Amino acid sequence: MSSTTSAKNGTWRNWGGNVVARPAREVTPASVDELAEAVRRAAEDGLKVKAVGTGHSFTSIAATDGVLIRPQLLTGIRNIDRDGMTVTVEAGTPLKRLNLALAREGLSLTNMGDIMEQTVSGATSTGTHGTGRESASIAAQIKALELVTADGSVLVCSEKENPEVFAAARIGLGALGIVTAITFAVEPLFLLTAREEPMPLDKVLADFDELWAENEHFEFYWFPHTGSTNTKRNNRSAGPRKPVSQVSSWIEDELLSNGVFQVAQWVGRAVPATVPAIAQVSSKALSARTYTDIPYKVYTSPRRVRFVEMEYAVPREAVTETLRELRTMVERSGLRVSFPVEVRTAPADDITLSTASGRDSAYIAVHMVKGTPYQGYFTAAERIFTAHEGRPHWGKVHTRDAEYFAGVYPRFGEFTALRDRLDPERRFQNDYLRRVLGS
Repeated sequence: MSSTTSAKNGTWRNWGGNVVARPAREVTPASVDELAEAVRRAAEDGLKVKAVGTGHSFTSIAATDGVLIRPQLLTGIRNIDRDGMTVTVEAGTPLKRLNLALAREGLSLTNMGDIMEQTVSGATSTGTHGTGRESASIAAQIKALELVTADGSVLVCSEKENPEVFAAARIGLGALGIVTAITFAVEPLFLLTAREEPMPLDKVLADFDELWAENEHFEFYWFPHTGSTNTKRNNRSAGPRKPVSQVSSWIEDELLSNGVFQVAQWVGRAVPATVPAIAQVSSKALSARTYTDIPYKVYTSPRRVRFVEMEYAVPREAVTETLRELRTMVERSGLRVSFPVEVRTAPADDITLSTASGRDSAYIAVHMVKGTPYQGYFTAAERIFTAHEGRPHWGKVHTRDAEYFAGVYPRFGEFTALRDRLDPERRFQNDYLRRVLGS
């Protein structure tokens, strides 16, 4: 499966298949100068501009009827600074390539999400994250970035240079300009020991604070219609490296996590009444395992079953109560949910519109397989999340607007004021940004 989005007959679709756009033209710049020129030309022609990565967002954050900029030629590592322990990378570089290149250099990001198909700029601009007690989202690991703004000028920002832009542009939603390069903090390559094991949901909820406090990276998947979860604990290790064997990797990651899971989704979609029974089987299929490997081989996993997702960040202290409400809702609703609910955490950070901005957070993600009607489930889940002042992931399905965000982000006005300054004519506007930021 190619992770790239398709553009047939001038039509662009995202990975989840739920967003379609028809841009007036597409540009694939080979340099920052060419990109800046494309932005200036769009202004002359009165067209809006959007850069799009691999289309892994489920929202229409990258959709445009104007100029669609594809960054696939802006890839690769520009510079590795071993004294400062940073790496500067072109915006269109897929995370997969960055992780591989860093590992060859004996380096690694501190933390990452579980999918690595996205481009570095697409992932950071929407707030992609993994799970961590002390280590935060990918964007929180940014030390500097380069941005082409609405007038075609190139702005470099960091804590020292244009710090007010830096505070916001690390998760800029594509609203402040087009990111062309990112400098990440890196560290010497390390090993993680992963411990995956089933655990009853009641136990996870009762012991959540302890599980969170005792592990550098804790997450779990709950299978709706069951009392079962699969927990994952990743902690740094002195080694030796003991990767998952290829056979069991294929069985666990491909056959069970993708193959059997895909079949289960097909059956569940055709005959919804079978979903609870399938969930019971699915939740017991994954057995406990422990392995030790370099970070990207532990943090990330292939996702071949296409789905649509909603994810909200709630204050960390509200997570168990939110999950109990979610369980009760599923039990009472008559909904048939065949996809596990994923729960992760992040520490507070200082990025203006980060979902973890200023508060320790827990993430609860609900999914439905691509092509199934998800509105009923997502609407009911969203009602629960918003009651806890939840903040939706910018790249995942939600129905919130600027008025709501002004209430849950104390620094919302700071972001919109900066946008007024950097993009007064709304060159980078689209319907999604009009809804979430106001016009």
